[in-house]
Amino acid sequence: MRILLKFEIDCDPDAAWRALHSPRAVAELYGPLLNVEPLEEAPTSFASGDDVPVQMRVAGILPVGRQLISVADRETSDGNGPVRVFRDWGVPLTGALAVLDVWDHQMAVSAVPGDPNRTLWRERLTIGGAAAPALWPGLWAMWQWRATRIRALAPTWAHDPEPAPESAGG
Repeated sequence: MRILLKFEIDCDPDAAWRALHSPRAVAELYGPLLNVEPLEEAPTSFASGDDVPVQMRVAGILPVGRQLISVADRETSDGNGPVRVFRDWGVPLTGALAVLDVWDHQMAVSAVPGDPNRTLWRERLTIGGAAAPALWPGLWAMWQWRATRIRALAPTWAHDPEPAPESAGG
């Protein structure tokens, strides 16, 4: 079973790529509904080959399970140019999601055609196992929340945000 997202965000692809590799930025995507906390010292930036165990808690209080984030990066291209793909193929370790046999989460970023300062964000979560049909609606809802958070947070991911316009008379 799959959940697919595709939308544009207000930051350049380099900033989106940096955010995908930031454990702090990734954790912010779920907030404030779900807190994602590393179980051991997390890297400051995810890299291909990393395996990072995390604990998830609803509103920072109620534990809902542990998950292993396993990172792999790759680069490809489409008709519009380069596409960078961040893949988390880790597994849920405990909690309701641990009954899944398949967890494959891929996020791709590329420039919006004709606008290199905006990013086309594509995301695919593939889940499998006997419980997947029962868990899919809740995951679908969480992924809609993620999309809203990504759109809201993306402008903050730039290293050098655009200066605020000067007020009249200033």
